[in-house]
Amino acid sequence: MTATCSTTAAAVGTVPAAPDDAATAASDTRSNAPSDAPSGIPPAAPVAERDRHFMRLAQAAADDARAAGEVPVGAVLVRGDDVIATGFNHPIGAHDPSAHAEMAALRAGAAALGNYRLPGCELYVTLEPCLMCAGAIMHARIARVVFGAHDPKTGACGSVVDAFANPQLNHHATVVGGVLADECGAALRAFFAERRRAGQLARAAGAAAAAAHAAPDDSSNDSPAG
Repeated sequence: MTATCSTTAAAVGTVPAAPDDAATAASDTRSNAPSDAPSGIPPAAPVAERDRHFMRLAQAAADDARAAGEVPVGAVLVRGDDVIATGFNHPIGAHDPSAHAEMAALRAGAAALGNYRLPGCELYVTLEPCLMCAGAIMHARIARVVFGAHDPKTGACGSVVDAFANPQLNHHATVVGGVLADECGAALRAFFAERRRAGQLARAAGAAAAAAHAAPDDSSNDSPAG
């Protein structure tokens, strides 16, 4: 059984797309393009084809975010070999700061299974979870987290902090990072490059319009020939 969070579905169909303003996207908590894994994180273990398969599904969900004008991050909730739910990043269109891809997938999965606890489930996400999402993952009792690109600004799986390694917390998910990292990171970088280009074009058009408006209208000074 596959479910999609209602807010996520709305972001594709009826929630307005984010405005064409690079500054708006840059204010989103996922506004920074990822970089390579920080030096303190050990190299990733060999990636299984199963992980690649589900990460590709998460990438497809990220494409839905891009289509809605949102930062392209997608997530897939899996139990065994079954996809329970998908979600994508849509905080701008939903006017919801918590509407990250992981949160959408967790909400949809909990609704589909009728339980806010999701033991035995795995969460695949194209970008390293932030601290908010890490907390929700722990509360949901997710068994395993697999992410694509590292997030050097807000990553909570080792890039900035490692929430899952804190021994004082009562639940610890297994974390695997770097699955299809190049592809996931390239999608994010392409998105922000396009937003920057759009912003530059908009500013250039605005400057041209302002200059045209400020220029004197010489034709108004012409008098009829006498």
